[in-house]
Amino acid sequence: MRLMIMFDLPVETSQQRRDYRQFRKALINEGFIMVQYSVYVRVCVNKKSAMFMEHRVQRFLPSNGLVQSLVLTEKQYNDMHFLVGSPVKDVRNSSDRTVIL
Repeated sequence: MRLMIMFDLPVETSQQRRDYRQFRKALINEGFIMVQYSVYVRVCVNKKSAMFMEHRVQRFLPSNGLVQSLVLTEKQYNDMHFLVGSPVKDVRNSSDRTVIL
């Protein structure tokens, strides 16, 4: 499973830019990697862990803007088509490292 977080946050004031940086940093600290600007993905073991992670993200949401989440299966994520560009071969973006205890 993959949890995708997509966001569009205002960055007009210094406080809004600070909120943006803190939100982005918190996503990275939770293990998300950037797919595109304002689109981050994290590998999750199952739907329950994806929902748990979504609740963790809710704890550090900024007060303004738009933040959306989407849970994808491995098949759905792997069926993504690259119309321009190519996928990044980042080992952190692979479920091969997932260990189920």
